[in-house]
Amino acid sequence: MYDRILVPVDDSETSAAALREAVKVACNQRAKVKIVHVIDLAQFAWSANEFLDVPQLQEALRRAGQRVLDQQGEVLTAAGVEVEVELLEAWGGNLARAIVEEADKWQAQLIVMGTHGYGGLTHMLLGSVAEGVIHITPVPVLLVRAKAE
Repeated sequence: MYDRILVPVDDSETSAAALREAVKVACNQRAKVKIVHVIDLAQFAWSANEFLDVPQLQEALRRAGQRVLDQQGEVLTAAGVEVEVELLEAWGGNLARAIVEEADKWQAQLIVMGTHGYGGLTHMLLGSVAEGVIHITPVPVLLVRAKAE
């Protein structure tokens, strides 16, 4: 039985599909869900471009991330699921590690996340946060692939 389910979210259809599955599991198991959104604050920090206002861009990332969490949190609340939300900050692109560390800290028993299912060159270029999570977490992971458009 799963009592604590962690769900990383963004504003993609893939993430929405994972959240729908998490709601099903949470309702069935009477579990609490924690949704997290991870932002990479370093993506602008190393820029030598003198025209970028790095702190302003980082704050915009935080606001956008919080909006995603608020919207997805409303979905869970409307479904009758007890929900917690947290914005996570990563430096240097290791989003998977941030997710796994939060799952460990929160004592999640299941991670539910979306995957695009990219392969080949696209996978090599874009990487996969889901794959990174699977490789380093001891927690069971439910991967949800959104239907192709």
